[in-house]
Amino acid sequence: MDQLGDSLDRAVEQAFTRPIPKSAQAQMKYLVRQLKTTRAVAQALGVSQRTVERYVVGKLKRPRKDLAARIEREVKKRWQPQIRAKAKKKAATTDGIVVSTRARFGFTAAPGTTDDARVRHITQALSPRWAERLFAARDQGATEGQLLKIAAQGLGEHYFRDNGRRADGLLVEFTDVEEIEIGL
Repeated sequence: MDQLGDSLDRAVEQAFTRPIPKSAQAQMKYLVRQLKTTRAVAQALGVSQRTVERYVVGKLKRPRKDLAARIEREVKKRWQPQIRAKAKKKAATTDGIVVSTRARFGFTAAPGTTDDARVRHITQALSPRWAERLFAARDQGATEGQLLKIAAQGLGEHYFRDNGRRADGLLVEFTDVEEIEIGL
């Protein structure tokens, strides 16, 4: 499950100014306009070209649950690209992001200290620098583990080391994520 990546996508979707098309026919028509051919849409969705054509003309109206989810996901990926880019840019240059998570945090600290990992619920604003790193990594196809590592570094800097005012040299381990939500 791609928790952090999905949460980044949901955060950007909150900036949409119009809802995505509701009906399967409208969603298919939108995808055909974006991808230019029914063959390209069929390949993106993993269905036959004829199936796409049937949805476009209205002969098929209610897709299976799994197909409906794939259609919606593909539409959301392409919906309002300028609004999406503007929201990412604003988060990466001025606003930053807010990370709310319930996960296991452990620490690698100075020798002789014991910092056993434990589950914590943390809500922390991260600076635009960390938002930029997370969005750039997501856009380049980073894995969930890589995204979590970036988030752990940001939380380590802002929450645990208080922007360099305490716990110098503390390395944060971010594991067993129960929930994570990103806000812009």
